[in-house]
Amino acid sequence: MTHSDIPPAADSGPSSTTAAGAVIGLDIGGTKTRGVRFEDGRAVADESVGSSNVQNVSREEAALHLAELFARIGGGTVAQVYAGAGGIDTDADAAALTALIAPHVPGARITVVHDSRLLLAAGGASTGVAVIGGTGSAAWGRNSRGEEARAGGWGYLLGDEGSGYWLGREAVRHSLRRMNQGLAPDELTTALLASCGVADPNKLIALFHSPDTGRRYWAERARLVVDAAAAGHTASRELVDQAGRDLAALALQTVRQLGIDGPVILGSGLGMNVPRLQESFRSTLAAAGITDVRVLDRDPVFGVLQLVAEQG
Repeated sequence: MTHSDIPPAADSGPSSTTAAGAVIGLDIGGTKTRGVRFEDGRAVADESVGSSNVQNVSREEAALHLAELFARIGGGTVAQVYAGAGGIDTDADAAALTALIAPHVPGARITVVHDSRLLLAAGGASTGVAVIGGTGSAAWGRNSRGEEARAGGWGYLLGDEGSGYWLGREAVRHSLRRMNQGLAPDELTTALLASCGVADPNKLIALFHSPDTGRRYWAERARLVVDAAAAGHTASRELVDQAGRDLAALALQTVRQLGIDGPVILGSGLGMNVPRLQESFRSTLAAAGITDVRVLDRDPVFGVLQLVAEQG
């Protein structure tokens, strides 16, 4: 995907400099929505609720979660809301989320972007590539000419390699392969069965396809793979290493499209918290000549103030 294929940030409200009032930053992921209220450049409220991403929950559930969040951090004059969310691929996607936010902040300027933009800003960079390794996966970047590019972000049915969902699904596949080979459950399978509340790997098939489970459910099982890898389980170590390589591949696609050599900033739940994955990510990029690689040390929502300042 080239920069010309990426929709601009959806922006509702005045185009001039934001009037006096609070700025609310939203980071809307696959499992939770985090909101931070900033006043005079300072975070004065920080709350999290369930996901408000309509790719993961119903529109009704997303609306309820946003209502709960704004009840906690809204109030008073809100000048601007800057929201980053996964799956914001078209103007229509951004407009739909804007419509859910608008009733809670009458008169505020609302900007909706893909959540990878928050990550780059939170890393203190205005150019470079941000890589999301969370429930899903994607890379987005910008060069000094203002050109933008991204890779991945296709959703769990088409991609999300290296993500939490991918690791959870691969744990199921690993367990089913062992079952087909007549092998007893190993450490990872045993942990997975216990977590899912089933006694036999064969039960995982129906559970995986059940409407009672979904992307978030299986992404939450990624921790089982990470823990097994840390305990020395060979297959789990290979999966975590592959996740790092897959995320690095997204970064490489993006830096090559932009004609830059970094920085590359890795963030989100898996990216920020799994050292083995980080090591695989760094070594894969280093082998391709990309050495300015950083792991985000603060949550992406704190990139909002930089984005608001750049927006003017």
